[in-house]
Amino acid sequence: MSESTNQPAAQLPSRDAANWAKPVDGLRVGDISPEATNLNVEGKQLSGPLAGFGQMWQKTYRIRLSGADVTPEQVIKLWKENFATFWPKGNRFFGGVGIEPGQVAVLNLAGPGGVNAPGGGPLISTGIMVIYADDESFSFMTPQGHMFAGMITFSAERETNPDSEAEQTALTTCAQVQALVRASDPIYEIGFRLGLLKEEDIFWKYTLTALADFFGVHGEEPDLKIVLVDPKVQWAQAKNVWHNSAVRTGLYTLAAPVRWIRRQMN
Repeated sequence: MSESTNQPAAQLPSRDAANWAKPVDGLRVGDISPEATNLNVEGKQLSGPLAGFGQMWQKTYRIRLSGADVTPEQVIKLWKENFATFWPKGNRFFGGVGIEPGQVAVLNLAGPGGVNAPGGGPLISTGIMVIYADDESFSFMTPQGHMFAGMITFSAERETNPDSEAEQTALTTCAQVQALVRASDPIYEIGFRLGLLKEEDIFWKYTLTALADFFGVHGEEPDLKIVLVDPKVQWAQAKNVWHNSAVRTGLYTLAAPVRWIRRQMN
């Protein structure tokens, strides 16, 4: 892993307007599986990196699909159609089939090693909105209460293979996850600084490794580059703790016996 603090934050390129989601006043969850724990998404506002509390980071996870005869477009097409199948065990994505601009999905997230809450529920129920999607990339933005306020972009591109004798002609497709994020509130920021939120790095490295395995690329290690974009915290955003999805999901889980009793009485 390499670290640097002198690189600029990534900017999404200006492209066809049809690839962008339309502005919304609040998120609306459509029909999703009854298996989903649908919390902390409906009616929430999107929360970009400027709306978060903690230090702002740019994290870039990248893997080379060495030896795979596959184009960036093919990688993104398959990734969008099977997005959550590459996630670590215990984490689920409820958002319909494929990835489309404007799509709102509910995320049920587990802890380290796929650990769920008592009863099998998620440790955190939150969501995302797809703000951009084309043939070579797609981007999510997080809602209020998510662990991170920010944007995550998934992309694929060709790059020259430095190990090839024909360096100028041998191209390899690379898949990448790039996050521009800051902890949403003081609770998440404390967890991040204590290393409790390092699961994010494990999560996306696992995802890229699983994606590479699908294309027959085994043993390739994802690269991680971290840039500290803004070392300051934003105390004005400390109020975001009210929306904390981990706290709200925990309270929902603890109240399960009460909900069961009410159902029996009705």
